[in-house]
Amino acid sequence: VDGRGHVSRQGINMASSARTVLVSGCSSGIGLELAVQLARDPKQRYQVVATMRDLRKKGALEEAAGEALGKTLTVAQLDVCSDESVAQCLSCIQGGEVDVLVNNAGLGLVGPVEGLSIATMKSILDTNFFGAVRLVKAVLPGMKRRRQGHIVVVSSVMGLQGVMFNDVYAASKFAVEGFFESLAIQLLQFNIHVSLVEPGPVITDFEGKLLAQVSSQEFPGTDPDTLHYFRDIYLPASRELFRSVGQSPQDVARAIVKVINSSRPPLRRQTNARYVPLTALKVVAPSGHLYVRVTHGLLFRWPRLLNLGLRCLACGCLPTRVRPQ
Repeated sequence: VDGRGHVSRQGINMASSARTVLVSGCSSGIGLELAVQLARDPKQRYQVVATMRDLRKKGALEEAAGEALGKTLTVAQLDVCSDESVAQCLSCIQGGEVDVLVNNAGLGLVGPVEGLSIATMKSILDTNFFGAVRLVKAVLPGMKRRRQGHIVVVSSVMGLQGVMFNDVYAASKFAVEGFFESLAIQLLQFNIHVSLVEPGPVITDFEGKLLAQVSSQEFPGTDPDTLHYFRDIYLPASRELFRSVGQSPQDVARAIVKVINSSRPPLRRQTNARYVPLTALKVVAPSGHLYVRVTHGLLFRWPRLLNLGLRCLACGCLPTRVRPQ
């Protein structure tokens, strides 16, 4: 590794006493914060390979890493949509051994389904679902051979419930949830743990830019009523949701660190206690009827009640962190 923390041809030489953690999607947000928190662990328990698709965006990560860069943190290129890129990244890790894999790379997509192309939908699934599967397929042989490992997946509460105008994104997270829950059963036989971390709204520059962009987007092929519901009902409610119960990337990263450090890693861990009431309806009524009817009513019939409820959640009466068991 050179002095700036880039992968060298000689490979990444990991200290034998430290756990090698590979994190995808580290150019910003949760991935950046998680990589830095792990690399700055005072006990130096981790050697972090912080990856991103475009290394031209590495500046913020390198600045945040500080003295950890080139010591306990290495920056590497990784495109989760490319088998070749995944293989190249792992080949630079000495022995190709990854103790903890954090699947964090992901894309968002918001808008009326009539105005979204199938190609765009496929790109979301290729990154959010198949990208995670691609990385798991690459690290599993080594983990199984060593009979140890931990796979952490940054999922979403939208892997538990559908959210209006987030149809494709929610579909990708539902797929992630089903795949990794199924895989978790088999992998326990190899002493490999799977953890699905489920943040609610996370306040990042990316989210702000995405909402601003789609507010003026045309969405050709969408009827006027649906565009009205999207722009005048969903977008204001979404902004209020982020203001009321949005969580910082630092808080989500801290929750993931606790999951990684857990002696008995949980299969699922929501990170935001303030969001829990919004997922409770599906638990109370598993048929889903209550969740759909109540959510529909709050958005279309009683928006003032929805805003009041969100302000109540934001008042601080509920704890802001969820601790892993």
